[in-house]
Amino acid sequence: MISRHFVDRTARYLVLISASASFLILLAIAVFTFREGLPAFRLVGVLNFLFGTEWRPGLDLYGILPMIVGSIAVTVGSMILAVPLGIGCAILLADVAPYRVRQFLRPAVELLVGIPSVVYGLVGLLLVVPAVRHIGGTGFSIAAASIVLTAMVLPTIIGISEDSIRAVPQEHREGSLALGSTRWQTIWHVIVPAARSGIMAGVVLGMGRAIGETMAMIMVIGNSVQIPNSPLDSARTLTGNIAVEITYASGLQESALFATGVVLFLLIILLNSIAVVGLRRGGRVQVFT
Repeated sequence: MISRHFVDRTARYLVLISASASFLILLAIAVFTFREGLPAFRLVGVLNFLFGTEWRPGLDLYGILPMIVGSIAVTVGSMILAVPLGIGCAILLADVAPYRVRQFLRPAVELLVGIPSVVYGLVGLLLVVPAVRHIGGTGFSIAAASIVLTAMVLPTIIGISEDSIRAVPQEHREGSLALGSTRWQTIWHVIVPAARSGIMAGVVLGMGRAIGETMAMIMVIGNSVQIPNSPLDSARTLTGNIAVEITYASGLQESALFATGVVLFLLIILLNSIAVVGLRRGGRVQVFT
């Protein structure tokens, strides 16, 4: 009979190997991307590359500021829509909706995860873009991209937030109700603060999905290399810039696209770091405040 000690030690080594492999794969991707993008940083200049407003490969002009602004604008716009909707839906599924309603809504939310991004883009192209066009502009815009992206990140935010809310001990609910709080006061002032870390994790993952989305954005955002002045203007994202041009790029242009990937990589790390810092500061707040 295999000893329990042997099984535990084997499992520990397997987990360690898996974690190490994941880290090494991520490190290899980062090193390769940095190495391929280094010529662009050296020849174009880091400041010119980051803050330049013109992207014209034929003239060796490589400035990605419009793409940085476009990526941030789309991500912020989608988060403004998705966070309240996602948290509200998670509260509904975890604490408010009857059992039969939950059994219907939960599979519907989970189904959204499996829909390919190109299908979201197609729906956005046929429905969202014409609707935005009635408001103003061509329809291919930050607003259309944000609406499509909201539908794509909602399942992530809802799923993780619901699990976190369900994980709050029942004693928190019973104690709050026993003190005379209403059901909504219990949810808003006790349950949601207690599940803050999990909710923030869902938001961070949703934000990562938003800033990294490519195909759907290409189909609805317009792909114009310009700094948008309003949500109705078209734009181009960092991921869209890479996807649109990588198939025919060579030389300095190809290196500039890899450098764009480096900036995207660093931008995701920055956003995640900001979220982690905010989470730590928020964690100091007591549950019943």
